[in-house]
Amino acid sequence: MAGNTSPTLDILIDDQGWNAAVPDAEARAGTAAGAALAGAGFGAAGAISLLLADDETIAALNRDHRGKDGPTNVLSFPAEDMPAIPDQPQPLGDIAMALGVVQREAMAAGIPITAHFTHLIVHASLHLIGYDHQMEADAERMESLEIAVLEGLGVPNPYEIMDDQTQHGTREQ
Repeated sequence: MAGNTSPTLDILIDDQGWNAAVPDAEARAGTAAGAALAGAGFGAAGAISLLLADDETIAALNRDHRGKDGPTNVLSFPAEDMPAIPDQPQPLGDIAMALGVVQREAMAAGIPITAHFTHLIVHASLHLIGYDHQMEADAERMESLEIAVLEGLGVPNPYEIMDDQTQHGTREQ
């Protein structure tokens, strides 16, 4: 049985529009990240930093860290090889989300922004612990796990709901 998978979440709301869009963002993110870690069999407590920002901030991060122009819905920055601090959760990494992109994708897919937010937190949390979707087999494995975790959270399968344009927003573009 896996150990404590409830992450310690440090959240920074840089764009106050998030407060109206996802009023329970901190609780929802903690639940979604914890479910993702548990679903993946990750058996340790971890620490995640979450930045809820505007499109411009995420576009700058996307450019500076990935060499890609424009904003994306979510970015994950795994805490690679960070040493553990005694009596502290293991740093897993950082997640950053763009409000405008997330709102537009949810609207285009006809789903509540809270469902899309939850999906993106699950997706990004899996990235922090080593999942990726660079190869088709890895993408299918990751998407299957996301679907199972989201089902447990009462969120419909995003890969059935979203059209091709928004569905692959969680895959590297």
